[in-house]
Amino acid sequence: MQPDISVKHLSKVYDDGFEALKDINLDIIRGEIFALLGPNGAGKTTLISIICGIVNLSSGEVKAAGYDIVKDYRKARETIGLVPQELNTDSFETVWNAVSFSRGLFGKPPKPAHIEKVLKDLSLWDKRNNRIMSLSGGMKRRVMIAKALSHEPQILFLDEPTAGVDVELRRDMWEMVRKLRENGVTIILTTHYIEEAEEMADRIGVIRNGEIILVEDKAQLMTKLGKKELRLQLQQKLEQIPGELTLEPLELSGDGYELIYTFDSQQEQAGVARLLRTLGDLGIEYRDLQTRESSLEEIFVGLVHE
Repeated sequence: MQPDISVKHLSKVYDDGFEALKDINLDIIRGEIFALLGPNGAGKTTLISIICGIVNLSSGEVKAAGYDIVKDYRKARETIGLVPQELNTDSFETVWNAVSFSRGLFGKPPKPAHIEKVLKDLSLWDKRNNRIMSLSGGMKRRVMIAKALSHEPQILFLDEPTAGVDVELRRDMWEMVRKLRENGVTIILTTHYIEEAEEMADRIGVIRNGEIILVEDKAQLMTKLGKKELRLQLQQKLEQIPGELTLEPLELSGDGYELIYTFDSQQEQAGVARLLRTLGDLGIEYRDLQTRESSLEEIFVGLVHE
């Protein structure tokens, strides 16, 4: 299957010599939700801006929906919708006119039924005749998404789309993203709310210092790099970990009433069974046990600072 976004050996060097992107290679599959994660200044927005035709590349090749963004820039741009970080809106215009005008910018004929559907999906229909300047920050963010969807793009970029949005609006937006994916739209998002990427994304890409350091299926990433933790609350206090258990990845809490066993998915069955069997042999009783898994946020922080 031809990827919707194909990036090959992409680099970006600014006039002052700063190398923002270094030999980026990335394919994004049609119909997937791809989360691009990275710390501030890592190159996320630069990469998105180049694909969307806002910033010129220094070298390499980028295709959107099969169109070269330099040689076929008009056709490539028509396939892309972009929701930028900044709230750039037509303050004195009504919601309906602003969204309809965005559709016209791409040479698309009027299609009121589509504009109506987009506004209803984003809970903007009741605000369609309101001037944008009268809306809250969260509603303005929805208008930005509506404008990006006005020309029925095949690819949608969401650059920090829920920044400054309350919990209810955020939930509504992600429901809309799911519906778009079901309709075959390819979605690329950057977010600082990593729990959103954990919930929504099919694949995760991590960028650091202008380089892609990892691209992985989300489930496989959390299996390979995630850690699990078993906490055993003990009946009696331990002064130290018994010698029979010193080879296990065990920690003893400060009060001596809890053993903490850290393991990965490959160690899970054998390691936990061995630990519990050894505790039984030693006569160490526990009154409760709890398990937890690493979150995507913990994995991300570990990757970035590794």
